[in-house]
Amino acid sequence: MNISRRDVIRGGVALPYLIGAGDARAAIAPSPRFRRGINAWPWLSLTKEFPAPRTDYAWPPFQEQRPVPTRRDLQRLRAAGFDFVRVPVDPGPFLSFTGTQRTKLLASLFEAIDEAVSVDLSVIVDIHPNESTHYWVSQRMIGSREAPAFSAYLGLVDAIANGLKRFDAARVALEPVNEPPQDCDSSAWNAVQLALLNQARSAAPQLILVATGACGSMIRGLEHINAAPLLALKPILFTFHFYEPYLFSHQGAPWMHEPIYRWLNNVPWPASAGSLEQTLTSVNRRMAQDDSAQDKPTVFREIKRVLVEYFAAKPDRSFLERYLGQVQNWATLNHIPPEQILMGEFGALRSDNRYTAATATDRARYIRDVREAAEAYNFSWAFWNLFDGMGLMDDTTKALDPAIIHALGLNMPPG
Repeated sequence: MNISRRDVIRGGVALPYLIGAGDARAAIAPSPRFRRGINAWPWLSLTKEFPAPRTDYAWPPFQEQRPVPTRRDLQRLRAAGFDFVRVPVDPGPFLSFTGTQRTKLLASLFEAIDEAVSVDLSVIVDIHPNESTHYWVSQRMIGSREAPAFSAYLGLVDAIANGLKRFDAARVALEPVNEPPQDCDSSAWNAVQLALLNQARSAAPQLILVATGACGSMIRGLEHINAAPLLALKPILFTFHFYEPYLFSHQGAPWMHEPIYRWLNNVPWPASAGSLEQTLTSVNRRMAQDDSAQDKPTVFREIKRVLVEYFAAKPDRSFLERYLGQVQNWATLNHIPPEQILMGEFGALRSDNRYTAATATDRARYIRDVREAAEAYNFSWAFWNLFDGMGLMDDTTKALDPAIIHALGLNMPPG
């Protein structure tokens, strides 16, 4: 998770901290294998880039201590009821290295896919720019078709699509960009995405492709894409990410631009499960324990303002259903069956991260409500994440969280 992925409050909407803003039935339906998934960051992410002015990476480029799923981990995920993994891939090293080293990186990607497929999991390859780096960032690669590294990025999409041809076409998919940073109504993103998907389709005629909207893959971005030319690239899925309301899902997140998130905690789900007074007391306690030099009185006033809005709005399961209904309306307008819609990320920070966040009970209740609301529309989903502060699995012990397994409607595997 990084700030560009969550830089979505900008743009001026009501309750800014609470609410983000051809006939496809002739297309090949997505495989039923892509129904219940999990993101596997940082399997091919978390890199060792050199500081500026260098633009390259140490070799091998991925941090050795990062949590990576073993074959046994993947088997347990399949036994729990997941049918696919979404594998975020940082494109930076693949663009920085050439020759033998790039060949080895591509081989490592296809080996990871082999491992997942061998335990009966399908795979979405998600090319996932890392905005915390100083050089290989989205704006440089896919900001527009004139971006300095767009041609190289297009070549990477071609190489990955070509490599995916050796897998069962029903078991793999390619998502060329994670959370595009352009404005929601960006015409530049429409042009970039169409070029990338056309390149992938030319390289792999049967490969399942995944399209998304701009502004961080938010629903508002999906509503602004030009779906008609994308539908001609069948088989294709359309994806969006869902973390609303952010005041709940991202409470305690230190990577958000807005300073309020750092100190938010004990925000309940649904709002009726707690009170404004209880949450403000917890926030005050958290702020008192933090020796940050930030202007705490000013930040606290902003926290109080947005929390007053949160509790007045009373978000609950019906709020989620109404919000996801926007996706259903967009799909209906564009004649896209719900089986082609993927909620590619959703989740919330867990309570055992170093920043006090939601209670375990509220987190599980929120994840269950989001998952069930999506399933009510017959959307597929992929939980964020296998590891990290939003994870299902402990980074060190590899223990699965039974409360989240249950919230996802799955079963705890033996062992």
